[in-house]
Amino acid sequence: MQSRAEKLALVRAQMQQLGADWHLISSVDDIAWLLNLRGSDVSYNPVFLAHLLMNQDSVELFIGAGKVSADLETRLNEQQIFCRDYRQITRALSALPADAALLTDPRRVTFGILEACPAGVKKIDAINPSTLFKSRKNSAEAQHIRHAMEQDGAALCEFFAWFERTIGKEKITEIDVDTQICAARARRPGFVSPSFGTIAGFNANGAMPHYHATPESNAVIEGNGLLLIDSGGQYLNGTTDITRVVAIGTPSTEQQRDFSLELKAVIALSTAQFPVGTRAPLLDAIARAPLWAAGLNYGHGTGHGVGYFLNVHEGPQNISWLTPPEPQTAMQPGMITSIEPGIYRPGKWGIRIENLVLNVPGETSEFGEFIRFETLTLCPIDVRCIDISILNQAEIDWINQYHATVKSRLAPLVTGDALAWLERSTRAI
Repeated sequence: MQSRAEKLALVRAQMQQLGADWHLISSVDDIAWLLNLRGSDVSYNPVFLAHLLMNQDSVELFIGAGKVSADLETRLNEQQIFCRDYRQITRALSALPADAALLTDPRRVTFGILEACPAGVKKIDAINPSTLFKSRKNSAEAQHIRHAMEQDGAALCEFFAWFERTIGKEKITEIDVDTQICAARARRPGFVSPSFGTIAGFNANGAMPHYHATPESNAVIEGNGLLLIDSGGQYLNGTTDITRVVAIGTPSTEQQRDFSLELKAVIALSTAQFPVGTRAPLLDAIARAPLWAAGLNYGHGTGHGVGYFLNVHEGPQNISWLTPPEPQTAMQPGMITSIEPGIYRPGKWGIRIENLVLNVPGETSEFGEFIRFETLTLCPIDVRCIDISILNQAEIDWINQYHATVKSRLAPLVTGDALAWLERSTRAI
């Protein structure tokens, strides 16, 4: 793992290349990553409200009173990192030398704060160097995240085993799903909190991509249909985000068709290989192609970056037709991104399968270096929802290989009903 000193050195080297002797950071995930600190000021995200002003010699952290312990502050001071009152950021900027060159990310700092700078300060506009650095997980971080995915997958096995033995015998609502899935994660080592509010939508509620159950909308899960569950966890060794759709009763032919087409979209992008530096938004069409061929589409992006025990939505990469393919969106080794196409039938059902993937080296040829995806998420895909006639042999092989991996990685972590559910759910098709 990288130390604070190593991360600060990386940023300072970039400051020199850009001709900046000062750097202001206001994005909380960048600050948390750079200083190897975490907090609890923002729901679901282990960050703290702060500003950071640094030069080649020292760092000033502007943070609320009482948020840094005396022991931690002493250790920070030893590394030339000094805590200041959060409200003093404008005073510090106003005290910059008149000929200072200040690096800021114009998309991640407010205009009002920058107005405090002396008129002669040269503004250098560029993406925060830390944004790219933190998006590229090193080998140690990647291995920690794999372990977090195993614990998360084991928690989901326990949840789905409970769900399967309870459905039809007791009333289960969408809010019950949220409660039980959070409880299953909380029993796992390293768990800190959910990474966002669980989306559990049955039938028509699942057709709303950002639905959250309320006491007024809370549906009872019964009869026939599809249940969409989008959830995630913050662990000390990683951040998870997963969506699965499960059959309730007997799915219809139309539901199986939609599910199978959506699964084809997931597999298409999961198995893609592309040159290092490909702009992430350009990959969006790979997932959409199987849906477009069937006259289908979805309105949201296909994937977002994910932090390391940080924000569940991070950049700079973003697989979305809505995102401009700017240089900072280039795909690099070590990035973690979601793959989550969808099909939504308003008033009927919604289908979204989501896995997190890691950028790993692919082929190297006379045409350059390539990237492929390693699927990190470990949880069975409900084969009861599949119309196998819609899939080709390569897609069937991908599902079987994925399920074999899921079983081998999770089986040592579960017992009893959870193990039995895992074994049933990963049988080859």
